[in-house]
Amino acid sequence: MRAAQAQRKFRGKNKAPKWKKPDDGQVSVMVLPLAVADPAALARVEKLFRAMGSIKRAVQRDARAKVDAYWSAFHERNEDGAKAVRQRLGLSREAVERCAYKHLESSGHLKHHASKALAMHMADEVWNGVQRHLFADATGKRHGRPKTGRWYDFTRIPGRARSHTAERKWETFRLVGSLPGHVMAHTDGGQLTLMQPRRMGVPAAPSGAVPTGNTTASGKPGTRKATWWDHTGPLAVVFAGGPDSSRGDLVLPVRMPQRPGQWARVEHFLSNPGRWHKVDLVRRRKTSAPGGWVYEAHLMILGPGYTAPSVRDMRQQAAEMDRIGGVDGNVSNISILSLPATLDPADGTPASTEITLSPEERALLEREAKKRRDRARALERSRRATNTGQYGLSKKQTKRAEHRAAKGLTPKQVTVPGGARAARVDGVPKQAFRRDRISGGYRELRARQAEAAASAAEHRRHRARILARQIIAAHGPTLVVEDCDIRTWYRLWGKRLSQTTPGLLISALDRECQAAGGRLVRASTWSTALSQHCLCGERVKKTLRDREHKCIACGLAGKRDLVSAALASFVRFADVDDPKTAYLDTTASRHAQIVFAQGLEEALRESTAPSQTTTSRGAGHAAVPRQRRATSAPRTAGQRSRATPDETRPVRDHAGKPGHRPGRNPQLTLW
Repeated sequence: MRAAQAQRKFRGKNKAPKWKKPDDGQVSVMVLPLAVADPAALARVEKLFRAMGSIKRAVQRDARAKVDAYWSAFHERNEDGAKAVRQRLGLSREAVERCAYKHLESSGHLKHHASKALAMHMADEVWNGVQRHLFADATGKRHGRPKTGRWYDFTRIPGRARSHTAERKWETFRLVGSLPGHVMAHTDGGQLTLMQPRRMGVPAAPSGAVPTGNTTASGKPGTRKATWWDHTGPLAVVFAGGPDSSRGDLVLPVRMPQRPGQWARVEHFLSNPGRWHKVDLVRRRKTSAPGGWVYEAHLMILGPGYTAPSVRDMRQQAAEMDRIGGVDGNVSNISILSLPATLDPADGTPASTEITLSPEERALLEREAKKRRDRARALERSRRATNTGQYGLSKKQTKRAEHRAAKGLTPKQVTVPGGARAARVDGVPKQAFRRDRISGGYRELRARQAEAAASAAEHRRHRARILARQIIAAHGPTLVVEDCDIRTWYRLWGKRLSQTTPGLLISALDRECQAAGGRLVRASTWSTALSQHCLCGERVKKTLRDREHKCIACGLAGKRDLVSAALASFVRFADVDDPKTAYLDTTASRHAQIVFAQGLEEALRESTAPSQTTTSRGAGHAAVPRQRRATSAPRTAGQRSRATPDETRPVRDHAGKPGHRPGRNPQLTLW
């Protein structure tokens, strides 16, 4: 009986060649806003996010329990091996996917909204985090213990990639329609300019029969039922719904970007449907939108992203520049200095750039910081007013209550207690903050706070890209920067670094150098000590409070940061991929000091690179766009009247041998 049972069959090796992404696997993403104006469609999208959030949290809890059990089985891992323990506990991609399937099938309502394919890809995301925790990377680091995410942090539902080898196979979210059909639908047949209404209509599903191009046995032309694959009208994102759903397809109209200068970018991404690869459904906080969220479709495209013609020309011109340069990243500014690679004055002059903060930007930064503090205080007042039983009275409120009681007056009801939170003797609050009641105003204010933070982060990223392009346009794509640990700076200066974002700017500069055909090379601070040397080769010791460079041996004077950037231009490497092999070529730096003489001294005293915008700060400064939330810190020159922490040394082996990091002195005045 058992022998007669059919054996389980497994799919064998694929006979067709494996499909690979074109352009060396390069992909890009375009954000398409979705016009979710229909209340029924909005409710379905909200329920979909709620269902997928429940699945993700359930899988995260299971994965966290399995990881804890894995690390607890110390003796079993030593005896049977780590792989055997992982197999027993189900710590594998397939096991995590099966766990997601189990949660989906055991629930009575999740299958009305979510599909099995969505659950599988959500489980894959959870497994990626678990995998980074279990297995160390090339540097020996592991990610932290898996955590269960919050509801407001769940903003993305990953879709499944379409098949590029089989026709009409695109699971989960799919983008239907065409760019010409979208334009014709919103221009009245091409007679008007593109006008997309605020409440966009939902395109109707194709109906009728479509010829297949084949003939039947009776000799008649073959036909099939029309599907969304035959839709050539306005663009829309379609989701078939859960397996138990009876409400049909979820159709979300796409609002195409139509700002000035966007048409070329739209054509690059949407003109060829064969390059459409995957669609992820993303939500973003916006208080003015219905439900407090706006929804977007992140379309992944096979191939490189869009680059404006002006940016391509700028990169090409920068690639043709034969210059060597150095970058000095500081807590308060960024300094760049470059020279001709031939060190011949006939080929060019030294150029320097300083990215600093103007007085107007500093004032705007203070106003934005005050707004953030006001939002934080308003949130605290709202929480105290809603949970009065969890807070005591302040000293002033207690004194007023005692004064009224002494005079025989009626006690006054305190609506917002200002005292400390009710806690145990060890300082732990008696009631967790997540158990507090939250008002509607608190939720709206918190949403506005998150929206402002996201907007500020996007502004900082945009500013970093603009500045990086301006730097390579003036100094070329071959630059050298010190290999510093930015995390050590955060231990000393904290949130002050969010004004300058030196790490973000250097990362953007690295990407821009590669895009222009160059490279941003990192040099060890231990083997070079750029801030402690002069161009002549002499060692000039300076503390961090000394912002001017003065060499007694050769008489060179200039700004400390620009001198360090100039020395970075003469850093050589035994292995360009290893920062520890960097050393300073003092012979070349001394030769450049003699050859360029007056021009180099002027570059070390003030920024000489031409500015692309005319500002009140005068020419020579890198163009900084108008700031709304965060910007760079002020330039420092001369000596400060109070002490400043000396230069930090990384605790780990970041760019040389490890060293002692001095502790932070709370009496020191920071930038």
